[in-house]
Amino acid sequence: MNGRCALFAALVFLFGAVGARAGSEGRAHSFTPEGLARVSDYIRNEIATGKLPGAILLLQQHGKPVYYENFGVRDVATELSMSADTIFRLYSMSKPITSVLAMMLVEEGKLAISDPVSKYIPAFAGMKVGVEKKAEDDKVSLELEPLKRAVTIEDLMRHTAGIPYGYYGGDLVNKLYADAGLFDGNSTNAEFVAKITALPLAEQPGTIWDYGHSTDVLGRIIEVISGESLFEFAKKRLLDPLGMKDTAFYVADPAKWPRIAEPMPQDRAISPITQVRDIRKPLRWESGGGGLVGTVGDYARFSQMLLNGGTLEGRRYLKPETIALMTSDHIGPETRVERDKNYYPGETSGYGLGFAVRIVVPPGTKWPLGEYRWDGVGGTFFFIDPEDDLFGIFMVQTPSQRGRIQLALKTLIYQAMGR
Repeated sequence: MNGRCALFAALVFLFGAVGARAGSEGRAHSFTPEGLARVSDYIRNEIATGKLPGAILLLQQHGKPVYYENFGVRDVATELSMSADTIFRLYSMSKPITSVLAMMLVEEGKLAISDPVSKYIPAFAGMKVGVEKKAEDDKVSLELEPLKRAVTIEDLMRHTAGIPYGYYGGDLVNKLYADAGLFDGNSTNAEFVAKITALPLAEQPGTIWDYGHSTDVLGRIIEVISGESLFEFAKKRLLDPLGMKDTAFYVADPAKWPRIAEPMPQDRAISPITQVRDIRKPLRWESGGGGLVGTVGDYARFSQMLLNGGTLEGRRYLKPETIALMTSDHIGPETRVERDKNYYPGETSGYGLGFAVRIVVPPGTKWPLGEYRWDGVGGTFFFIDPEDDLFGIFMVQTPSQRGRIQLALKTLIYQAMGR
């Protein structure tokens, strides 16, 4: 067995090879070696020019890795090489995992996406919406208005609940969220949600896509229904059965600490109010929206399960129709949901229950419709392309370079398929 064959045999073991979806090979596009070489060259150049310490890219098609490469180092301080067992902060790539857990409860009849959030968190019933009013002297004040309708589970999953992340330089409600210390990590999910319900909503429910802490609230609802912590429930129902052994809210075992990927020393600012966190430290907050850490192999098993329509290695996690519901657009024109100025899915995509969903082919490309994806503020991203029976995962820690790299890499990956 030559080195390349041995590597792929090891990868099949690591990421779990599963049969291709029926009929998918016929219309799927395949990669050219020259196109994939350009992908590798791009990542190598990013490292050579000092923009990132290292990265991993996996492209898996028809249940098998068709491209896998480790680049550079995990951490410029240790100079340890990037490897398949490197642990990354997933940040918002936690959201699809939490959304899948919630949909498991939906399938069991313990939760409905039309349910009001107040059914599980009664304090939501009394929440108000903060509206800025300008007085004659041009002073702006915040007035509280009653809800026109209840916040629902669907609002949490599609980011139309009016719960922002909060940032300085935004409006008065965003400033309240920024001042509330929501990212300090010292709160349990119950305490965290109590802080949220003491604040006003930024918009009326169901009116605007406003990215924020909604999936954290969803994580708390999972706890209320299951009677377990979010991590306990996730481990029992998803992480352990899928073999996602390194996915957790922090790295508890000191023996694993050298495996943690770090950004460049000067590239640790997530936002003006928060830095890349130290995932060696125990954390009380189990953030369903942004708290998970994990490896490329763990996320590959999760992605393959989704691509397979909810099964992996003979075990069903969700029904195909549930995944179809999650990966259809829930903020289309008929919903009258507006898109805020930071609409991260971009103009060619809608948003489902935990994923951006491609609804328009971007100009000058042949990118597939129905492709769904999300990314994390630490730089990681993934996409699932049912038409090509393909998923891709890029693992990196670089808050400052992520948007630029994601677009460039995605373009090169699809060019390598003639798309």
